[in-house]
Amino acid sequence: MSASLTSSPETIITELQAIVGDDKVRSDAEILLSHGRDWTKAHTPAPLAVVFPRTAAEVQAVVKLANQLAFAIVPSGGRTGLSGGAVAANGEVVVSFDYMSHISDFDPIDRTVVCQAGVITEQLQDFAEEHGLFYPVDFASAGSSQIGGNIATNAGGIKVIRYGMTRDWVAGLKVVTGSGEMLELNRGLLKNNAGYDLRQLFIGAEGTLGLIVEATMQLTRAPKNLTAFVLGVEDFNGIMNLFNRFQAEMDLTAFEFFSEQALQKVVAHSAVPRPFESVCPYYALLEFECLNDEVEAQAMALFETCVEEGWVSDGVMSQSLEQLKNLWRLREDISETISKWTPYKNDISTIISRVPDFLESVETLVTAQYPDFEIIWFGHIGDGNLHLNILKPDGMDKDEFFKKCATVSTGVFEIVAKFGGSVSAEHGVGLLKKPYLSYSRSEAEIALMRQVKQVFDPKGIMNPGKIFD
Repeated sequence: MSASLTSSPETIITELQAIVGDDKVRSDAEILLSHGRDWTKAHTPAPLAVVFPRTAAEVQAVVKLANQLAFAIVPSGGRTGLSGGAVAANGEVVVSFDYMSHISDFDPIDRTVVCQAGVITEQLQDFAEEHGLFYPVDFASAGSSQIGGNIATNAGGIKVIRYGMTRDWVAGLKVVTGSGEMLELNRGLLKNNAGYDLRQLFIGAEGTLGLIVEATMQLTRAPKNLTAFVLGVEDFNGIMNLFNRFQAEMDLTAFEFFSEQALQKVVAHSAVPRPFESVCPYYALLEFECLNDEVEAQAMALFETCVEEGWVSDGVMSQSLEQLKNLWRLREDISETISKWTPYKNDISTIISRVPDFLESVETLVTAQYPDFEIIWFGHIGDGNLHLNILKPDGMDKDEFFKKCATVSTGVFEIVAKFGGSVSAEHGVGLLKKPYLSYSRSEAEIALMRQVKQVFDPKGIMNPGKIFD
């Protein structure tokens, strides 16, 4: 929907200024570019304006105005998304939550805290730590992603094996629907079977039903003495074998993997050293709470067993907090490191037991069609989530590269469908995955999604064109 269909841009901007103030509506080129996109580079941002509300009431007034003047809204959090879900490319009004970053109402008994939508993930993590608690949803963009965006995409990250997705830590939501209604959903209750849980509809909806303005987030106890192994593995079946062995006997907080190609990029880009001299096709990073000497001895015994079985060829265990951080950087710095190659990203998943065959099938397809493209693999083995990154050759035009990758994506998603997986494990659908939604969802499911959107957003003004048309 274009804002110019029924109202002039000047009228819309004037009315927005009346709600939030003249200085909180921006239409200069720099701000339109920065706030009209996310981390994807496949679409050119072209919003009408960016509005910066400071309260839930102002957000509600903006949405009511959008219904009245028939302009579309695109929510903007930390803009760290990887599916084009926060792209405004058709004259929409971007609603930024940068000024809604207040934390309040901490309850140490319930271990809950109320966050405005613009609270930075790391801000919440630091708040929890200051109060002797822990917010466990963590990922590389924690320093810039916002809680509202995390909820809208049901963000996952590196601790899912132990702590689950963002969905599992949302105790309540305050939202403004597409029609301008303010709803308070679940209100922090642990047990609430009084009808439908509408809160869960807004989690992962990518702003297509309405805007999240406030969230009651659950916290938990802080883990103690986190310790990590990085283990070199010759083949992917070895990774699955050691995952099964460690998972059977220890409570892991993370189990990640990355390829030698990914490791080479990180080491070349940063001052982080290789974990050990041996070169292996794949590496597993597993983390656990080393609570006492008995747990440490058990972990070392499991490591030695995996070496004896031939699953692991080399490894290292962190002996200090600094070493733990460096081992994690080998995994966490991958996305930032490869960004210079404008990677085409696929965020796919299947059932954990099917991961080795799944990865082999995808890699065989991509290398057969485009043998000159470099492939970087990493992901979250503990939840069956693989990140396939195809790097753009230096001499290739960006548009040509994305066109070629889109062609191979059809084959990749056919494999996803064959394995009963998801075309988007944690990044959302947005614009980039929209053409492939049917590989993970049936026609009946998509039809019901459209009906749900119609209920909450009858005029179709909320993040239009995302997930489905």
